[in-house]
Amino acid sequence: MKYLFVFIFSALLVFPFSASLHGQPNREANNLARKGTDAARNQEWDEAVEDLRKATQMDRKYAPSLVAALQQRATAYAGQQKFQEAAADLDEALKVNPRNASALEARASVAMKLNDMDKALAAYSEAIKINPNEIRYYQYRSYILEVKGDLKNAMADTEKVLKMQKDNPDALARKARLQAREAAGATPPPPPPQKKP
Repeated sequence: MKYLFVFIFSALLVFPFSASLHGQPNREANNLARKGTDAARNQEWDEAVEDLRKATQMDRKYAPSLVAALQQRATAYAGQQKFQEAAADLDEALKVNPRNASALEARASVAMKLNDMDKALAAYSEAIKINPNEIRYYQYRSYILEVKGDLKNAMADTEKVLKMQKDNPDALARKARLQAREAAGATPPPPPPQKKP
């Protein structure tokens, strides 16, 4: 009986410890996430990204925080005209969450700065799949298609914008320009105003 009591008592002591290992969040991941969040608040992007990357590797629930930090650091890089670094951070953010429309939009914007119109076109196309009612995505994709000489698809996107917002000045101007280009083979359009990533 004495041995049975010792066994049961030992089991009761071990059970809460093992449950706490599996039931409670990883303390180290929590600490890293907290540290990374504080670093992001202080705009210490390298430290924030590194801490949040480690926390995410330990516990996937921190992935949204990592994506946010990567996007913020990409914005800082873009503001410093470091577009390759911004692109790398946005690519990493999209690996973590490929359905993040704002990261796709930022990636497209950076690609346009790098004159990689194919990458920009792909990013806006993916963003449209995620958020098909965002006029801005169609406007920029229409511009890219126009620059690439795909006037038919540029017009299709312009018409989508006008269906959603019939008095959109950019779409009205683009439609007139596209019609003129189709008729006369005109030169490419002026660049659109850029939104920072």
